Amino acid sequence: MTTPNARPAAVAIDWYRTPVPPELFKQLHRRSDWLGFRQSLSFLGIAVFLGAATFWAQRHGHRVWTVLGLFAYGTVGHFYVNAMHELSHGTVFRTKFWNNFFTRLFSFLGWLHPDHFNASHQRHHRYTLHPPDDLEVMLPTHFSLYTFLVHLIVNPPFLRWMVYNTWNFARGRFVGEWNEICLSGDRPQLRQDIIRWARVMLAGHLAILVISVALGYWIIPVIVSGGPFVGGWLWFLCNNSQHTGMQDNVSDFRLCCRTVLPHPIVRFLYWNMNYHIEHHMYAAVPCYNLKRLHEAIHHALSSCRGLVGAWREIHEVQRRQKEQPDYIPAISLPAPVSEGPAA
Repeated sequence: MTTPNARPAAVAIDWYRTPVPPELFKQLHRRSDWLGFRQSLSFLGIAVFLGAATFWAQRHGHRVWTVLGLFAYGTVGHFYVNAMHELSHGTVFRTKFWNNFFTRLFSFLGWLHPDHFNASHQRHHRYTLHPPDDLEVMLPTHFSLYTFLVHLIVNPPFLRWMVYNTWNFARGRFVGEWNEICLSGDRPQLRQDIIRWARVMLAGHLAILVISVALGYWIIPVIVSGGPFVGGWLWFLCNNSQHTGMQDNVSDFRLCCRTVLPHPIVRFLYWNMNYHIEHHMYAAVPCYNLKRLHEAIHHALSSCRGLVGAWREIHEVQRRQKEQPDYIPAISLPAPVSEGPAA
């Protein structure tokens, strides 16, 4: 007998996955410490260089270059969330220790909560765009020019929300329906891990603030603690192209996820999450192998556009949905072809 307020159990979704030849399937799933270090250290190196250049410019009185440097650092720093995301999947490094180490490092720099994220994101993959089992992304989503402009230069509301959310986690307060769903059941250890990490982040960023100001280096906490809330324009365009303007309540990732093909530099900063259909189809494939996976299954995908083309498509869908709230975008898929045996 169920209680009156009991939530019905989620139903497993039989997802379509484009078949991949078995040998290639094995190759694509191989993890490499070398490739993991190449991705992680290269990304971190860019962030450190831009942060150091901003520090140097401020200490030498170059105000314009300080502002530009901080903006550039923030543009890169917004992608800490994608670094944490990929590392949280446990696929970037072959060695578990390095996955965990870089997960915590990028999470600290980006004010991110990997333990809570894992609980949320596992459900997002399992029930992609099937509410109420996936509330991480819900459609229809509407963005305006104002939304983009808020992310463009500096985003105080996001900073305020992130600090407040971290403070709530540190006190053991998990507010909202999605938290209730993700943390439902007997999961005391998960809750303790989230609380402990939130306290570590607050203490760490507070220490950076106090020590830096005491030494006269106020620019350091501005860069380290405030940088991820500056220059979010590129991250906004990339991340919000993943599912916006797609279909929900379907069992085909090609209909609820979007793959885009931006410039290779953007793909690198984005940790190859532009291959979003591929990532959802085969979430255990490391980010550095997603391009090969795309090449293997692109014949079964609808046409893939760059960021500009994707946002034109999103704009058209949002325009139609304002006029017709029940409008569902039609997404044409290639006719089935003879494919190798499923892996």
